[in-house]
Amino acid sequence: MKKKVGLLGGTFNPPHIGHLVIAEQVLNQSGLDEIRFLPNHVPPHKEVDVSVTVDQRIRMLEGAIRGNPRFAIERIELEREGPSYTYDTIKALQERDPEVEYSFIIGGDMIEYLPKWSRIDELIDMVRFIGVNRPEYSHETPYNVELVDVPDLKVSSSFIRKAVRDHRSIRYLVTDEVYRIIEEDGLYG
Repeated sequence: MKKKVGLLGGTFNPPHIGHLVIAEQVLNQSGLDEIRFLPNHVPPHKEVDVSVTVDQRIRMLEGAIRGNPRFAIERIELEREGPSYTYDTIKALQERDPEVEYSFIIGGDMIEYLPKWSRIDELIDMVRFIGVNRPEYSHETPYNVELVDVPDLKVSSSFIRKAVRDHRSIRYLVTDEVYRIIEEDGLYG
């Protein structure tokens, strides 16, 4: 029997409670054995804040998931150069771990965007897509996406970065460990 692993991709700059809630709800509702957080090296669809290093993002992610033995970090995209395309990632993971059945978790914004993904017609045959609701986005797609209902938390990494720059509190939007790292390293200020 194959191990069932859900992949939750993102920049995680910083990781926040929304990421953790999504991971926990998908883990609980989709029959997965584990969730692996998949930090992007260079996401093809958004700008990267280069003031925060990969090591700092990893430290924050490690701090965020500490204490949940069914959460882990998958570093495969950080080990490659260039844009992080999901097709290439899934192909590499399946070659590396043929005993694992991967699912790819996407938010409502990405469900709408699926037709524009690189090699989507091949990818849809390679991996199970699990979509989570996200406020203000449709779940309409011509592709097979299993929907999981999660609480609507309107929190984002960009909101948190802006709040830090504006000297507003981010407490309870991130875990205590992530909050400590942001403060100690002077991130986003």
